[in-house]
Amino acid sequence: MGGDFGPAVVIPGAAKSLERHPELRFVFFGQEDKVLPILDRYEKLKKASRFVHCDIAVRMDDKPSQALRQGRWKSSMWKAIEAVKNGEAEACISAGNTGALMAMSKFCLRTMADIERPAIAAIWPTLRGESIVLDVGATIGADAQQLVDFSVMGAAMARALIEVKRPTVGLLNVGVEEIKGQEEVKEAGRLLRESGLPTLDYEGFVEGDDLGKGTVDVVVTEGFAGNIALKTAEGTAKQIAEYLRAAMSRTVMARIGYLLARGAFNRLRDKMDPRKVNGGVFLGLNGIVIKSHGGTDDEGFAAAIDVGYDMVRNGLLDKIETDLQSFHGRRARDVAFKAASAQTSG
Repeated sequence: MGGDFGPAVVIPGAAKSLERHPELRFVFFGQEDKVLPILDRYEKLKKASRFVHCDIAVRMDDKPSQALRQGRWKSSMWKAIEAVKNGEAEACISAGNTGALMAMSKFCLRTMADIERPAIAAIWPTLRGESIVLDVGATIGADAQQLVDFSVMGAAMARALIEVKRPTVGLLNVGVEEIKGQEEVKEAGRLLRESGLPTLDYEGFVEGDDLGKGTVDVVVTEGFAGNIALKTAEGTAKQIAEYLRAAMSRTVMARIGYLLARGAFNRLRDKMDPRKVNGGVFLGLNGIVIKSHGGTDDEGFAAAIDVGYDMVRNGLLDKIETDLQSFHGRRARDVAFKAASAQTSG
C-alpha cells in the first residue's frame, strides 16, 4: 500500500519479477478494494500469490511511533514483516514509509546477536559495476564497533548480491591518510586491520569521489553522512539529466543528434535513475526486509523484489551470522588474551 503509487506499481512490479523468476510466490497485504481490481488483471501472478486483507495501511507521513501505535499487529506493513518472522515468507518488500518500516522491523524481527543497531545498505552504480554502501540512514552517529559490524554485514551482502568471494571494504572519511577523520572512524579502521577476517579485505579510508569510481566493493559510513551522500547522488543524477534534456532540445541539429543517439541516452538515463537501482536492504535483523524507493515505477519495484530474491537464494542471513560470530569470537579471544597477559605481567 506504500510509496507514491501503491498497488498500481507493486502489482505490475511483482508480475515483471515473476517473469524473470517463475519459482517466486507472493503474499500481498493490503486493502481489498484497492489491490484486487489490479491483481485480477494479472492471471499468472494471481495464481502464484495469495492476498491478505488489512484494514489499516501506514501513511507515508506517519511518524514511526505513530505507525507503531496504530499499526502494530494489524497494518499491512506489520503483517508483511510478521510473515517473515513466522516463516510464511522469506523476504518482505515495501515501498512504504521508511521510518515506520525500520521501526516495525526492529520491533517485530529484533536485531541479530551482537548487533546494536541495524543499517540500510544501498546498491550503488559505479564505473566498475556496482558497490554496496551502508549505512544510508538507519543509524546516526555510529561508534567504532558499529562501523565494524556494518563492514562485516556489507561484505556478506556483497558476497550474496554481486557474488564477490572476498569483497574489498573501505571506510568513508575526509581523507585517505590514517591520521584524518573522527576518532570513531580511525578506531574502526584499526579494528578492521587487526581483525584478520577471511571474508573481506580492508582497504583503508576512501573519500566521496570513490563512491562513483567503485574503488572498493563496500563503502561503510554512519547514517547521517550516508544519507546525505545518497540524496546528493540522486540530486546530481537528476541535475545532469536536466542538463542533457535542455542541451538536446536547444537546436534542430541537437534534436537530430539526440534521435540518432537515443538508445545511448536511454541507457545513460536508466543507469543514473535512482529508482532503477532499487532496493535498500535492512541489515542486522533476524529476517530480510527490502525498502523500495517510494517514487519508483513497476520496473524499479521489480528490481527491489529481485534483490530480495538474490538475498534469499544466496543465503544472506547465514553469511552475516557466520561472519559476525567469527569476528566477535576473534575479538573476545583477543580481549581475553590481553587481559591474561596483563595479569601475568602484574
